[in-house]
Amino acid sequence: MKKLSALLIVSACSLSQAIAQGCAVCTKTAEGFGESAASSLNTGILYLAAIPVGFMGTMAYLWIKRSRQK
Repeated sequence: MKKLSALLIVSACSLSQAIAQGCAVCTKTAEGFGESAASSLNTGILYLAAIPVGFMGTMAYLWIKRSRQK
């Protein structure tokens, strides 16, 4: 379990640079809209990302909880 945790941490750290660059199309679109619309676009992106991230977090929590019971 410790090896898996270490692997996940290393993977998350190495992917953060690639994810931080963002989507060039979204950036250009947000720049063209203006301040208010760009903020709404960012809020929408976060809203759409929250559901899969919450689902994966719940699955990870249940998996870890179940593996510790055995």
